[in-house]
Amino acid sequence: MTADGTNARHSTPRVVADLGAVSVRRYTTGQVILDDINWTVRSGEHWALLGANGAGKTTVLRLIGALMHPTTGTVEVLGHRLGHVDLRELRSRIGLVSSAQKVPLDATAHTVVLTGHTGTVQPLWRKYDSEVRDRAHALLAELEIKELADRTYGVCSGGQRARVLVARALMADPSLLLLDEPFNALDLPSREDLIDAMHRLAVTRTGLATITVTHHLEELSPAVGHVMLLKEGRVLTSGPVADVLTGDRMTACFGRPIEVSRHEGRWLARSGRRR
Repeated sequence: MTADGTNARHSTPRVVADLGAVSVRRYTTGQVILDDINWTVRSGEHWALLGANGAGKTTVLRLIGALMHPTTGTVEVLGHRLGHVDLRELRSRIGLVSSAQKVPLDATAHTVVLTGHTGTVQPLWRKYDSEVRDRAHALLAELEIKELADRTYGVCSGGQRARVLVARALMADPSLLLLDEPFNALDLPSREDLIDAMHRLAVTRTGLATITVTHHLEELSPAVGHVMLLKEGRVLTSGPVADVLTGDRMTACFGRPIEVSRHEGRWLARSGRRR
């Protein structure tokens, strides 16, 4: 039996996010940001969302994160259609990790994780009983940073902060975890620590679905099994990682020759000169 009480052998993974013919246009200029996006993410799947700057990756993540509505089309997240659900309540069930998130720099790492329980920037101390506090400690341990519990977030390294934010996102026990360029500005050891952490989560939290927006194939965990390539607001291709991450498809996506290789489950992209 799985954690949600279903029979894993015979059940089909449930849909956690579904975009149907979704388009987004900028109201002031009429500019098309997304055009006819169809995409389904199921429980336990780990997706990477790739594309050049301006391709629409962040907009897709904002739609699935219940942070905005589409101009046309339908967006369903965790069984609820946007426009027919309280977005604040829905957002409380979605984990989000972004280097742009605002958290109190003078708070301890444990306190930052606690704020994930209430979805607030500042802690709401009356909402945190002993069970909630223990859960925050357990998540720091799960991310292998329990020694940071009493360290001020502002003095943590970039890699430590990233893992603290993952722990914070997991406080809501989400079925869906969104990672918006979580590796931004990380050095090599910090990047590898975060990749290892995401791989462990995929192994231990089998029902958790993740979507990672990144610019670099080297940042993909071996657990990533699906990829969607976006180009100029449209889906260029999507599907199993080995089918999508080919030199030809990456070249078509980014508009310059790209060679793709794989070693022990990790990916590498290298661009040659235009001829």
